[in-house]
Amino acid sequence: MTNPRGESFWFDAGAAFVDFALTGGEGELAVFETLHTPDDLRAWLATPPLAVEVPRASARDLAAAKHVRHTLLAAINARAAGDPVPDEAVRAINAAAAREPLAPRLGPGGTAGGWARPATVGQAVSTLAREAVEVLSGPRGDRIKVCAGDNCALPFVDTSRPGTRRWCSMERCGNRHKLRALRARTRD
Repeated sequence: MTNPRGESFWFDAGAAFVDFALTGGEGELAVFETLHTPDDLRAWLATPPLAVEVPRASARDLAAAKHVRHTLLAAINARAAGDPVPDEAVRAINAAAAREPLAPRLGPGGTAGGWARPATVGQAVSTLAREAVEVLSGPRGDRIKVCAGDNCALPFVDTSRPGTRRWCSMERCGNRHKLRALRARTRD
């Protein structure tokens, strides 16, 4: 992940739909926007975690994907706070999930083969929405957290075995916390 100052750090959101929700937004999130054009959306979809090649994307596809992204983030933040998911987010996520998803493909020798082609933006967004439904409504929904670091609000799904992850990244916020604790102990 790269912050607005251009600093990069490793970040595992724990779920593809969370990664997608963190691609930007409106208002104060506009500085994080990475999906400026339909080609930006195609490029994001082509990289992990989804890694699907979409031959075409239109301005309408981009607007629809951003709307779902906005509602995904609202749902993520609500679950992290222990609140019910807003009704608008429930409706938008359910509508996106009801569309045809990407079709998985088996590769040679039974290996992972990616996604069947041709794929559409709508199928990719549906797949992300279906993952959101699964996580938000399942046991992993209780593992949606927000980074405990100072001045950091990155949400993630805690996939650690004990469920004790506290920071967006040990490299970033975890390290800062440990440095502050060390300095405090050294001062005392």
